[in-house]
Amino acid sequence: MKKLHYTDPEPTRFNNEAAQGLAGRVLIGRAFGADNFCMRVFEIEPGGNTPRHSHDWEHEIFVHSGSGEVLGNGVWNGVSAGDALFVPSNEEHQIRNTGDSLLTFLCLIPSKAPEL
Repeated sequence: MKKLHYTDPEPTRFNNEAAQGLAGRVLIGRAFGADNFCMRVFEIEPGGNTPRHSHDWEHEIFVHSGSGEVLGNGVWNGVSAGDALFVPSNEEHQIRNTGDSLLTFLCLIPSKAPEL
């Protein structure tokens, strides 16, 4: 078994026309010895967002803290701490922070996907 704190990995920050106020960390991935899945944590600043995108793998999301909205099936839905989301393959999606504090969520993806 291996253990780490979620703030141990250095974040990769995204601030461009597709994503604003976004930081991502790979918690458990290939470098950690994980062969099947990758666990990532993302933090979105108030007013920030992930890019709107789709890909050929599913992923699962758990909202740890904060609140915002998620785009799925062409509809925006509110999300907050404790919510779990399933994003199927090839579904366009995006998450944005509509609250006044950091929106933090875990994201699990298959090992075939790019880790960040």
